[in-house]
Amino acid sequence: MQLPTRETGGVVTPGMREAAELAGDRWVLLLVAALADGPRRFGDLAADVEGIAPNVLTDRLRRMEARGLVTAAAYQQRPPRYVYELSESGRELADLLPALAAWGARTAGVTPVAAAGTPADPPDDGEPLLWV
Repeated sequence: MQLPTRETGGVVTPGMREAAELAGDRWVLLLVAALADGPRRFGDLAADVEGIAPNVLTDRLRRMEARGLVTAAAYQQRPPRYVYELSESGRELADLLPALAAWGARTAGVTPVAAAGTPADPPDDGEPLLWV
């Protein structure tokens, strides 16, 4: 797929704007990654996504649900508690994350992690490894 240029009618297309609006937040991408393995409860997501404050997690899950990236199913009424799962659109976004993660690892100079959670071609230089 060739990205648009000024010569072909614009650099920022409506599709690119929509993608940035839906997924252009670091927490959204990390939450999609956390949900890629299957449904999670709020507490699971809080533990899986290091550094996210509870109020930010609540806000992002609500936004993601409103934008059609996740579904929330109540599993308890009082107090209300939900289990979150990627929608079809969210799964499509999750499919793009391995390439984005590999690019991020290369840019940061760290060893990419393979899909199964094992290092991809770990260096054998005697240095301690930093995993992302």
